[in-house]
Amino acid sequence: MPSLPARAGIGLRHAHYAEVLEQRPALGFLEVHSENFFAEGGAALAVLDQAREHYDISLHGVGLALGSAVGVDDWHLEQLARLVERIEPIRVSDHASFARAPRVEGGPIVHGSDLLPIAFSPASLAILAGNVQRVQDRLRRPILVENLSSYLGFVDEDALPEAEFLARLCHQTGCRLLLDVNNLMVNGLNARGARDQCPAPVDASSEAALADCCAFVDALPPGSVGQMHLAGYANGAHLVIDDHGSRVRPAVWALFRHAVARFGAVPTLIEWDTQLPPLATLLEEAALADAELAHVA
Repeated sequence: MPSLPARAGIGLRHAHYAEVLEQRPALGFLEVHSENFFAEGGAALAVLDQAREHYDISLHGVGLALGSAVGVDDWHLEQLARLVERIEPIRVSDHASFARAPRVEGGPIVHGSDLLPIAFSPASLAILAGNVQRVQDRLRRPILVENLSSYLGFVDEDALPEAEFLARLCHQTGCRLLLDVNNLMVNGLNARGARDQCPAPVDASSEAALADCCAFVDALPPGSVGQMHLAGYANGAHLVIDDHGSRVRPAVWALFRHAVARFGAVPTLIEWDTQLPPLATLLEEAALADAELAHVA
């Protein structure tokens, strides 16, 4: 019986450029951070052109700041559009976050260089939907919007549950979601720790947090998720931190299995950005994701 084709992908990072191009491991796709390839020409763009000859490419942005009330930066959007035209990626994504605002009222707009959370309110939804629509109109394609890991919230303004907020975004704009399973678990663990006033390190196997996260997944409409992210997190004294610096945790695998049962075998990325391991480790994690995806193929 022939093996099923790989669906999981990995992030293409500088340390692995040569190895990936030489070995061409069986992968569903490669993902890169869009902003790293905005420059005209250069070695990095040449590597991406080579990788595109052998793999589907997913462009994942960190700088559009889709939730910013001041809108999307014109220059940034034009650079992204040019890259999309060149690479013809299989997917384009960014985050449900904000980063752009005036330094002082009426002053010049600055970029905070961070993925800052937004309120899940009707007003925030209108801003996010408007920015997503503008990006989609310019790129002439739907994009994916990723749920955020966050360490603060807007309690007084959160008029909607996050899952409903994201579902409404998809309905209004025609975009789909990049469901970051690790982000979801990080938020669930931290919320449970805060509610229980737990002074000890957060228990990564918390059944209550997993149940909360599964309920979040179940609240998203079938067909709304176009990609998933898997990553590792770090335990802190009172929080877990979304650092993308280790293997996927057992609780995240459990949530991933639940998400796959609901959304099917959607493309899934092993996201690893800090303390980068050997390529073989990333391929091992991708193979584990493929095995889970194969159950519903």
